[in-house]
Amino acid sequence: MGLSDKALGGLMLLTAAFVFSYYTIWALILPLLPIDSGLHEKFPAREWAVKLPAAILLVGLTAIGGFLGMVMLKEAQKQKAKRAGKSA
Repeated sequence: MGLSDKALGGLMLLTAAFVFSYYTIWALILPLLPIDSGLHEKFPAREWAVKLPAAILLVGLTAIGGFLGMVMLKEAQKQKAKRAGKSA
């Protein structure tokens, strides 16, 4: 049985809060700490703080563009079939 909407929303909120906190510490606070701090061992290299979101954005925009392209092609085919049906 699936989760209720309230439980699912709470889980999504907690996940988003965790990701936001982790990324904020990684990208904004970690550069201010000394290199020999033990906190640096718990995070990937700082270069990934830029590369990872850029890659996610690229994949997301590509997926959205592909979806919109498929919808536009299907609509064009429907319109073409509709016009062919009217003229016949």
